[in-house]
Amino acid sequence: MDNYKKKINEELFSKILDVENPIILELGVEKGVSTKLFLDLCEKNNGHLFSVDINDCSKVSDSKKWTFIKSRDDNFDFIKQKIKDDIDIIYIDTLHEAEHVKKLIYNYYDNLKLGGYIFIDDISHLPYLNSNNVKNFYCEINNKETFEKIIEIYYFNYENFNLNFSFQSSGLAILKKISNDKLNNSKKLFSREGSIKNLIRKLWLKIKN
Repeated sequence: MDNYKKKINEELFSKILDVENPIILELGVEKGVSTKLFLDLCEKNNGHLFSVDINDCSKVSDSKKWTFIKSRDDNFDFIKQKIKDDIDIIYIDTLHEAEHVKKLIYNYYDNLKLGGYIFIDDISHLPYLNSNNVKNFYCEINNKETFEKIIEIYYFNYENFNLNFSFQSSGLAILKKISNDKLNNSKKLFSREGSIKNLIRKLWLKIKN
């Protein structure tokens, strides 16, 4: 938990501390760790936090700066009716599966203000590799696939948003909107890693070394 707090404080909140009157959409509440941090920011900067979770997390806070929405995160029309305003910050920490994360990005992106951020938690598979003490097949595979999916989306949209990554803890993707154009559709990227040319290259390097 300490590593998680350190990650979002250093890599997330350091970028949004000066946002005035922030409208924040948090997808995933659970015990409310990130919720309470977002609410601290809303109290200081006169903002409002909308948090979505499929479970009833309404007792996490009684702040007037908070609206809890009990719903799936992909119930888009229902959630957008609750928010109405454009969004400064979107934090995705629900189902960490590549296609689901892609769906969230594409469906909420148009509601994000120019200069706004999308933060996506759990994009690093490194802590969960089989050689580590914390072995978790689901987290390893899904985090890696999510990371690759975000790279894929960026490849077709590098003029629409900036992209950075943090690999603290379980990782964080940081998207900053730099254009009001709609996102371009993405498709699978094909690497030449498995090409005959690369196999010959690897053989040559092996012989040379």
